[in-house]
Amino acid sequence: MTAAAWIIVAGCAVVTFAIKAAGPVALGGRDLPDAFSRVIVLMAPALLAALIVTNALADGDRLAIGADTAGVAAGALVVWWRGSIVGCVVTAAVVTAGLRAAGV
Repeated sequence: MTAAAWIIVAGCAVVTFAIKAAGPVALGGRDLPDAFSRVIVLMAPALLAALIVTNALADGDRLAIGADTAGVAAGALVVWWRGSIVGCVVTAAVVTAGLRAAGV
């Protein structure tokens, strides 16, 4: 990696640290109101879902459906049917690898 890339990585780390530290510094050990707590609990699953959809459907600068999309869909079916995260990951990997090996 070039020096510019390392500077960008370090800058992102500093900004991330500042954002994470802002909450405890601003609240000073006080508890959040219930309305904020309910929203914060929902933020992680929403962010995870957005990342999964973006990675499953994005191909550079356009939308595309391919082997990785089929793998994510198969994994989602396993979670919905069985509720197993391990089964989801294994199924998604196997389906994606199988379709890529088949040339899809």
